[in-house]
Amino acid sequence: MHTTWYDRTTRRARDLSSADTRIYLKFEVRRICCPCNGKVRREHLDFLADNPLYTKRFAWFVGRRCRSSTIKDVAKELNLHWGAVKELDKEYMRIQLERAGTPGPKAIGIDEISIRKGHTYRIVVSDLIRGRPIWFGGKDRSEASMKEFYDWLGPKKTKGIRLAVMDMWKPFRTATNAHAPQAAILFDKFHVMRHLNDALDKVRKAEYARLSGKERRYIKGQKYVLLSHKENLTVDGRKSLKTLLAANKRLNTAYLLKESFGQLWNYKSEAWARRFFENWKASLKWQRLKPYEKFAEMIERHWDGIAAYCNPENKVSLGFVEGLNNKIRVLQRRAYGLRDEEYLRLKVLTSMLPAI
Repeated sequence: MHTTWYDRTTRRARDLSSADTRIYLKFEVRRICCPCNGKVRREHLDFLADNPLYTKRFAWFVGRRCRSSTIKDVAKELNLHWGAVKELDKEYMRIQLERAGTPGPKAIGIDEISIRKGHTYRIVVSDLIRGRPIWFGGKDRSEASMKEFYDWLGPKKTKGIRLAVMDMWKPFRTATNAHAPQAAILFDKFHVMRHLNDALDKVRKAEYARLSGKERRYIKGQKYVLLSHKENLTVDGRKSLKTLLAANKRLNTAYLLKESFGQLWNYKSEAWARRFFENWKASLKWQRLKPYEKFAEMIERHWDGIAAYCNPENKVSLGFVEGLNNKIRVLQRRAYGLRDEEYLRLKVLTSMLPAI
């Protein structure tokens, strides 16, 4: 097929620097006239990024830097415009996702994140076996938004899901039962323990309101000492905790009950787990710990989703979803004030992928 040359244009693109010296590549781009339709097309050069002012390897360098630094810092370091850095980072992350492909997950973790004030949520779904987020989307945390994930995954891959780890939010459970009925539903330990921490804090507030004078001063300012894991406390924190528990019998009882409840996830038999829970619930009798009684009623209503962890097939790392949430919070702080939701989506989905 005969092709007619149209013209040549001289261009230059920024490449990786050598020490403190910036390097630009100068090259010619040819334009040709297509004999099929008469349109003029420009020659495609593989070494250029989507933005032809930069080479692809320079764009990847920018993307690697943005994994640990803010856009503003990278722009200052490389003497680039803020918008250029963001677009190069986006290109880098899209290539990461393209290389990773769409997995067929066997175990998924479902959680929501708040992207701005005013109860604006997005759903994040993770592949717990591969240890990476695979979907970010929805308009809120409704059943319809959760359905969007299963539509994206497709019926074939959805049928391969055997386990779904989530909090006790009903729309997530309803959508999963409707679209992946074969999957066992497991309630995330960290969300359950968060409810128990809330119950302990309510007991602390009730005790502070009930007491006065010298007895009250032991409680004041001790919220985080009481709610933190003992091993995470400093020496002074442990001393304060010991003093607090010695001074208030009801808080001491509530604290010990909270610490012992974590044993529930160690059982390999549902029967033994149930026996432990019944004993734990029985120990609440005569303690006058109303928040704990309400917590026990909640566990009773959602027992199947907690007991599912006793099944050896459902033993997955429950800490991954919580760790991912912490990572997302760091990304959000680093991108403070950024209104580009697509950029946040790419950041979340590539947060656990290897660098290229």
